[in-house]
Amino acid sequence: MIGVFDSGYGGLTVLKEFVRQLPGYDYCYLGDNARTPYGTRSFETVYRYTLECVQHLFGQGCKLVILACNTASAKALRNIQQRDLPEMSPDGRVLGVIRPSVEIVGTYTQTGHVGILGTVGTVQSMSYPIEIAKLNPHIRVFQEACPMWVSLVESNEHQQAGADYFVRQHINRLLQQSAAIDTIILACTHYPLLLDKIRQYTPERICIITQGHVVSQSLCDYLHRHPEIEQTLGKTGKRIFQTTDSPEIFDRFASPFFGASIQSAKVTLR
Repeated sequence: MIGVFDSGYGGLTVLKEFVRQLPGYDYCYLGDNARTPYGTRSFETVYRYTLECVQHLFGQGCKLVILACNTASAKALRNIQQRDLPEMSPDGRVLGVIRPSVEIVGTYTQTGHVGILGTVGTVQSMSYPIEIAKLNPHIRVFQEACPMWVSLVESNEHQQAGADYFVRQHINRLLQQSAAIDTIILACTHYPLLLDKIRQYTPERICIITQGHVVSQSLCDYLHRHPEIEQTLGKTGKRIFQTTDSPEIFDRFASPFFGASIQSAKVTLR
């Protein structure tokens, strides 16, 4: 199976695009809802939690795991790839969501000024400025941490009028850093559920990049370039959903992210 991991529900927006573009593959989704949010936790804690979840997915028979979580991609991916994967699963692969977003941003911006809206953990990691500088050193990156946004989405308050204050506040703070920003990356997989409100308070001239489509396109390309991985993947259309918290709560809140009702099972990580 292709494993898809997130600290909660946000990764379902990525899985939704995987299923739309690559419907024939088998997928196992794991949401670590019992320990969410990851965005305000330390590097060491995020690394430890993420590693436990990746180990679980490999134990479920996943040969390829996507960290559909920007915080986990920023704080844990490199260590897992370099330190743990060779011993844990030499033939397995773990990929993140930051690199695909960085690779395409240069095709969108005309001014060379790019904004990042993300969690505290993602912003503090400096992963986006560092990775963008590697591929597009001429691009200037401006970041704004939005600590309340994940909570608004996870509590299903993102459509309420009270969410407007926090959305408007952080967009204004980002745009105050540079009037030339013409592209914004939503660097959290929860944020697409706030997209309508984000567009409402963002000038029309600014392009907003969400990660589901970008990451799914990157996965298509990756599988094409790595037939040795692609050929190991199941193709029966199986969908498995797992959570470290209550399945009943997970199923109730998951549908807006995935776009369909689901039935999950609770798992205990070791």
